[in-house]
Parts: sequence; structure tokens; C-alpha cells
Amino acid sequence: MEVLKEKVEEEEAAEREEAAERAERAKMEKMMRPGEPRRDESFMTQEMLRDLEKKVSEIVIPSVEEPLILTQDLIDTSNLPPSYKSNSTKEEHLLQVADNYSHQYSHLCPDRVPLFLYPLNECNVPKFVSTTIRPTLMPYPELYNWDTCAQFVSDFLTMVLLPDPLKPIIKSEEKQPPKKYAIKPPRDLNSKFEQDQELKKQLQLKAEEEKRRREEEEKLLEEEKEKPDPLHGLRVHCWVLVLSGKREVPESFFIDPLTGRSYPTQDDHFLGIESLWNHRNYWINMQDCWNCCKDLIFDLGDPVKWEYMLPGPEKHRLALSEEDDETLNDEDDVEDLEKEDEEKSFDMPSSWVMQIQISPEAFETRCPNGKKVIQYKKAQVEKWAPYLNNNGLMCRLTTYQDLECTKILEIKEWYQNREDMLELKHMNKTTGLCIDYFKPGHPQALRVHSYKSMQPEMDRVMEFYESARVDGLIKREETPKTMTEYYTGRSDFLSYRHINFGPRVKKPTQCTAESNPRPIVKITECFHRNPEKSADEDVAERVFLINEERIQLRYHCREDHITTSKREFLRRTEVDSKGNKVIMTPDMCISFEVEPMEHTKKLLYQYETMMQLKAAEKVSRHQAWESELEVLEILKLREEEDEEHALTISIYDTKRNEKSREYREAMERVLHEEHLRQVETQLDYLAPFLAQLPPGEKLTRWQAIRLKDECLSDFKQRLIDKANLIQARFEKETQELQKKQQWYQENQVTLTPEDEDLYLSYCSQAMFRIRILEQRLNRHKELAPLKYLALEEKLYKDPRLMDLVKVYA
Repeated sequence: MEVLKEKVEEEEAAEREEAAERAERAKMEKMMRPGEPRRDESFMTQEMLRDLEKKVSEIVIPSVEEPLILTQDLIDTSNLPPSYKSNSTKEEHLLQVADNYSHQYSHLCPDRVPLFLYPLNECNVPKFVSTTIRPTLMPYPELYNWDTCAQFVSDFLTMVLLPDPLKPIIKSEEKQPPKKYAIKPPRDLNSKFEQDQELKKQLQLKAEEEKRRREEEEKLLEEEKEKPDPLHGLRVHCWVLVLSGKREVPESFFIDPLTGRSYPTQDDHFLGIESLWNHRNYWINMQDCWNCCKDLIFDLGDPVKWEYMLPGPEKHRLALSEEDDETLNDEDDVEDLEKEDEEKSFDMPSSWVMQIQISPEAFETRCPNGKKVIQYKKAQVEKWAPYLNNNGLMCRLTTYQDLECTKILEIKEWYQNREDMLELKHMNKTTGLCIDYFKPGHPQALRVHSYKSMQPEMDRVMEFYESARVDGLIKREETPKTMTEYYTGRSDFLSYRHINFGPRVKKPTQCTAESNPRPIVKITECFHRNPEKSADEDVAERVFLINEERIQLRYHCREDHITTSKREFLRRTEVDSKGNKVIMTPDMCISFEVEPMEHTKKLLYQYETMMQLKAAEKVSRHQAWESELEVLEILKLREEEDEEHALTISIYDTKRNEKSREYREAMERVLHEEHLRQVETQLDYLAPFLAQLPPGEKLTRWQAIRLKDECLSDFKQRLIDKANLIQARFEKETQELQKKQQWYQENQVTLTPEDEDLYLSYCSQAMFRIRILEQRLNRHKELAPLKYLALEEKLYKDPRLMDLVKVYA
């Protein structure tokens, strides 16, 4: 506080000098103008009051809502420890120091905000702010990354539509030579004036529409402008400051305790700092915050910039230069400083707050009641805790068209722990398009499913994980009339298959798409280059025109050519008009070869090629039919998955995993039984009988024999009692079962199906109990003699009876 006093004294001296100068100046002016008339002082005072009243009436004080005050009615203080309800002697002393410190600060700095030193806690007891901090140990600081705070970043995924690899080749028409005589075109009888007027009208309408649109945009921008904040700069908020230097922190930064986000100290969110405190001391900021916090120096050891409250050895040292640091290397100086700090140090009381304990269930909820809603401009984000929703929904992003958030544009939903591996669902409300994204592991290897309707034979796109499929299918596009499939990594080098469907033959309405498939009209297949074959023999495109009974082939292009070979086969009936069998004729194969080869012109080669193409056509048609069935199966599976929306539960989550919990309980029961058996073996079987003898008396031979006989007799009686107990329970269960059976025989006619089910269930459980009791009784009869002999042997080997019993024997 010495720095504050010196500063205030300097300001008071400067004010006194200025007052003296003003008085001297007024005196000189009066002497120089003795004849000047004086104004009416009362009139001047009234005029000043009127001006002041007018200015005060123009001031508008913004209405501020009163904050919610936490009272005892809202907080249950009955279970709080005594440290919440009273102060110790050290805390009372500290409050007196803080109160004195606050009075000095208010006197020396009357224009600043009062200090936040000792607020009231839940029990309305004043507590010093430093004692509200409970320091925690962090043995592994490298595991805590302050920059990666809890912050949600949504990924806006877009689907890229692949272009059609097959483009129709349009041959340019040959240019015709100009004709000598040509027919003149008919005259245009439309009025050019009317066309110009129509064009002007359209341009005018377009300009008006553009002007209207511009005005709406300006109006919208005007509405979206932020209104001036009447409380700007008046709010005080508590943030966390992490100083650089320790734990490998390169620079100081702030942390918002409500969101967990980190901000640099130069951020515009922070207009200034009033004070800092930790669990050891309290500092006041003495620096000017005219440039917010950008120019502040966070050297808490500098008393000119940070005025500390409690002196002690724990306060931060001033950052010294190398020359000043060398002067403190002397051991005597260091010892003197330590002694001085110990004399002035103040023992800070320990924290009065309880240790924060967060259960795994509360930590998993992440927010109150497990749900959080964040409202943005034209958007809303909803977050849920894991397993709070039955469908695994974790987050929903809703985008709106207007500021009032009434017209929905699109919805994005993120899921977790789904058995169907659904990760993201993107729904566009404008176009009606819905896109589902899946993680690896779906039963049908789905990766992306884009659709507008879940009905079959509608527009949809399915993408797959090719590594999880044997056929190498990566994408399938479907429309009501076509189906396109893309492949990769196949041994037959197939890369593309396009199927055209015709109108379905009308059948009864009971027929489904599976039993009545769409007729196939055309199948187009494309193949990658096979390096083991020559380009003239490697098929690049294969087209099956089923209705026209034609097959078209286009081969790959050689590197030294610009055209490709083509071949077309015509499938005709196998018999002619006279009934003769037709095998192959030259007109059934039309070919164009870049470099003609002799063997391709032979009918045998053409015949074999046609037979191979017929077999390939049959296989392709079958694969197309299987693709249709697969689409129906996927749609049916997706409907079941959306209805069930089953969730996966980790085996380590014993709270939700029923199988894991039952297994753990069974293991605990086995361990408990094993512990009971171990305790039973460690029991002293002679202790109840030795307690009957006088303490400290040595056993005689007769007493030892009597103890042995009594122990064996007692054990024998307990075995008999246990057998009788099991026998009694067995007879009781048998009698109750017989009574129930007799009741069933008497009322069998009038019983309802529910009563019969209850009777059968009771009989099953009763028979199970009877079997268990019978097994226990038989096992007891088998083990009872063995247990008796084992106890007798233990008694003979007991060191307390061994010598006396052997002598008697």
C-alpha cells in the first residue's frame, strides 16, 4: 500500500498547486479591471441549476434485471460441513486484514470498483476468496492440454456426385457443299416494335424485382445489426488465468470456466482486470487498461503494477535482469531475504470448501439433465449425453431460413453407439433429400445412403466400403428406370454396369417387387484395361440389347491409334423358315477392326465368341436380378434398424451391460462362497468347549477326552439337524405341489388360459426346487460321514489334545 499512498500524496500536492495558481490569476484580473460591473450571482446560479436539471432529465438509466440470489430455500445447507457455517480464528483474522485492506483501497482509489474480497457463501457466512480455492495435485501435467477444451465443431459434409463415365459419342455431320439454288426462308411477320416493348417490359420487371430484393436484403442486414449494449464495460466476470512459465506453458491465457474455452490475454473479450487471486495471495491491478488487456504485464512480483495484500515468502519475485540477479547470489543476502519474508509472512487458512467429487454417471451427463441447447443466428444446436436417447442421438444441428427460426432449411443429427453403425443423418427440408452416413461395420457394408423415399424403385444412391465386399462394389445409383453400379479391384476388371428397365408386366396386386422383378431392356458394362491382353482383344465396353437381340462390343484403344475396334453380334433364331438348324452366318457378325486379323474373320471364332457372350449375358442378367434383391434387402434392414435403433454397450460398462453385470455378480458370489469356506476352515472348533473350563487351567487327560467326545457329538447332531431341515423343506415343497395339482384337477374346466400358464409356471418352479432339495439331501448323506471322520482326525492331530488323547488311546 506504500505505492498507493505516494501516488495519492503526489496528486494532492499537484491539486494544491493548481488551486493556488487559479487564485493568484483571479486576483490579478480583478486588480487589472476594477471598474467592470459584477453579474447577478443569484441569476447565474438559477440558470446553472436549470441547465443541470435539463441535462439530468435527458439521461436514460437502463433497466437491469436483478440477479437470482441463492438463498437457503434453494440450497440445502443441512448436509454441509461446519466449515461452511462458521469461521475459524485464522479466518476471522484474515477477514479483519481484508477489511482493512479494502478500506485503504477505497480511500486511496475512490473511483474504482469495490474489491471482491469476502463474499457470502451458501450459509450467508463471509469467506475470503482465496480460501474458496482448493488446490489439487496434478502428477502428470503433460496429460492436460489446456488448448483442447470442450468445444464442439460440426463437420459439414457434402456428397460429390461422380460424373457418368459413359458419354454418348456424337459424330459430327459432314459439311455439305453449297448449293447453287436454294429456297429462301419465309419472311418473319412478327412486329419488331412489339418485341422491343416486350423486352423493355421484362427488363423493367427484372429491375423492379432486383430493387425489391436489394431492399429486403438491406432491411434484413439492418435487423441483424447488433444493438448497442447499455452495460458494455460494466459487467464483472470471474475467469481463470493460467500464467506462463510452469508446466511448459509458453504464454499466459484465459479460460472461461463456463465453457472451458481458452482465450489469449490480447482477446477483445477482456476490457480490463480489477484483481487476481489464488490460494495463497490477492493482487490488485495498478496498470492502466485503456487498451484492454493487450498491454498488461503479468509480473505479480512487481509491486508497482500489482499491489499484493499478504506479504510472505510465497509471493512472486520481480523479474530481474542478469546484473541484478548476480547481486543476489550472495548467500548472506539470500538468508536475509528469507528471514525478512518469514517475519512478514501470513499463514493462509486452509480451504473451507469440500473436495469436488463427480461420479461417473454425473460426469457422463456433461450438462444438467444430460441436455443442452445452444441458440445461434439462424441455427440451433442440441446436445445430449450418451445413452440418454434410445436411438443414440448425441447432437442435432438445425439450420433455419429466417431469424425467427420458424422455417427449417436442413437438419443434421449425429449418433453414437448404434449397432447399425449410423453416424450422421443429413436431412434437407427444401429438397426432401436425406443422406445417412455409416461407420465401418454395417452388415451390408453401407457407407453412405442418399434417398428421398424408403420405397423401392425410387431415386437413391448407395455407397459401400469396398474392402468389406467381395464383389468390389463401391457405389450404386438407382432410379425408377435405371440402375448404375461402380466397381473396383475386380479380377475380371469390371468397373461399371448400367441397367435399363422396361415397363413391368401387369400382374395381380399381391405380387411384390421381389416376386415380380422389372424386365431388363439393356445392360451396359465397362472394363478396365487388362495388361495381359492386347488392346484389340481386350473388351472396353459391352452392351446387351436384350429386346433387339443384339450384342455390341467396343475394344480398348491402342497407344498408337486414335480409333478402336468394334464388333456387333445379331442373335437370331436357331432354325430357319424351312426348319433347318442355323449355327452361324457371316451376316450375324458386323465388325470394324483397326488392324484386321485373319482368325477374327473365321466363322468358328465368331461362333465361339457369340456363345461366350450369351453365357456372359445370362450371368449379367442374374447379377442385375441379385442387385435388385440386395436393394430390397437393404431397405428392409434399414427400416428394421430405424424402428429398433439398438445400441451397443461396452463390456466394461457393467451398469448398462446386463450380461457383464450378471457375470460379475456370479463371480462375486463364487468368491464370497469361497471366502466363507476359508473362514469356516479357519474357525477354532474347540473354542466353545474350552470356554467352559476355568481360564489358565491346564487340561487333564480326562478333560481332553471329554472335550473330544463333546465336539464330535455336537458336530454329529448338527449334521443330523441339517439333514432333517433339508428333509422338512423337501416334504413341504412336495405337499404344496400336490395341493396345487389337486386344485388344478378340481378347477380345470373353469380355468382361463392365463391361470393355466400361471399353474404351469408354478409347477415348473416347484419341480426345480424339489430336485435341488433332493440333490442337496443326497449329497449331504454322502458327505456327512466323511466330514465326521475329517473332524475326528483333526481332533487327534490338534496340539492341545494330541498328547493326552494318544496316551489314553
